[in-house]
Amino acid sequence: MPLTADISHHKQQAATPTAWHKGHLADLALSQDNLIPIIPVAATTPLLPGYDLWDLWPVQCADGTTASFAGGTLWMILSAPALPNPDERHGVARIRLMLEAGGGWTDLGNFMPDGLCPGQREWAGSAVYDPSTRRITLYYTVAGRRGDTEVRFEQRLFEVSAVVQCDGRDINFRDWRAPHEIIVSDGISYMHVDGTESVPGFIKGFRDPAHFCDPTDACRYIVFTASGAHAASRYNGVIGIAMASGSGDSTIWNTLPPLIDADGLNNELERPHLIAHRGLYYLFWSTQRHMFAPDGPSGPTGLYGAVADSVLGPYRPLNGSGLVAANPDEEPRQSYSWWVCHDLSVVSFVDHWGLKGRALGEHPELNRAQFGGTPAPIFQLMLDGERAKIVAI
Repeated sequence: MPLTADISHHKQQAATPTAWHKGHLADLALSQDNLIPIIPVAATTPLLPGYDLWDLWPVQCADGTTASFAGGTLWMILSAPALPNPDERHGVARIRLMLEAGGGWTDLGNFMPDGLCPGQREWAGSAVYDPSTRRITLYYTVAGRRGDTEVRFEQRLFEVSAVVQCDGRDINFRDWRAPHEIIVSDGISYMHVDGTESVPGFIKGFRDPAHFCDPTDACRYIVFTASGAHAASRYNGVIGIAMASGSGDSTIWNTLPPLIDADGLNNELERPHLIAHRGLYYLFWSTQRHMFAPDGPSGPTGLYGAVADSVLGPYRPLNGSGLVAANPDEEPRQSYSWWVCHDLSVVSFVDHWGLKGRALGEHPELNRAQFGGTPAPIFQLMLDGERAKIVAI
């Protein structure tokens, strides 16, 4: 059931947007604590030859821990055939399922049966497993609409689920429930994204739903990438949030004001997600250098974050600036789309690596040759209040 904004006045007041602004970037400093090492050639071998793989996330239990299946863990990952131009992968993306066990990966094919998704393609989200029912629920982005004859950038937030059956390493699904829309942009806090805006760098957002269950009261939330509806700047990225009322098939997701508002600073706060750690709430997101407004300071392409005492904020940028982990200046595009797991390990994918200072615009042949399209080396974070740093690779 699509959400309505029928939430109590108390909750509305509690969700106060936190501005992430240019002043925060004055505290940004690169050091060994936040620089991701250069990805070695050996780590760029395709995990699935013939396919590009990028945004990935684990199937989790409601408490955020990674669920176990068949002696390993299940991962969902965006996939597409390895096209001559890897930028075109977004127009044909499907959500793929893979089993990781003992450092090895087994491809299980597309998660959803052909024809089930109501959109033209499937973009990122999150997945939750309920061991009592053995049902996996996927919250994901439906891009475009089924039957579209050209690639459009309309984005809608949907839920779909199925019961998982494991027989050794043989994993199958049954009892599919039809996808249904769960959250709609209200035009008040969140801009309607109908696909008409297609200028590179200014494609607006309403995507990347990530589920979170508050350990203090079991209240469920979804955070998502969005664009401010009444912003002063064209660079109007926000992180939205919706809160669940009801349960099961009667769940309604009620929108609240954004958690983070980057109006005037950044256009795109991608793949936001929440984790609870030592009594605090940590909100993470990814962004790229070229998404910062050109009339002010910019940060590197990297993982950013903020911390709060309550899930609804207010939030304080980690390390003063918000920067948690950045690609090094030597290879500023080598990885992207970071996801912080419950154990503070961080996954991402290999983007354009080994450019060695060469620009893709001047060397278009590198767009395919140096695109990784495979999971990147995992690193580990340490979180201590408002401080975050890389502690292990």
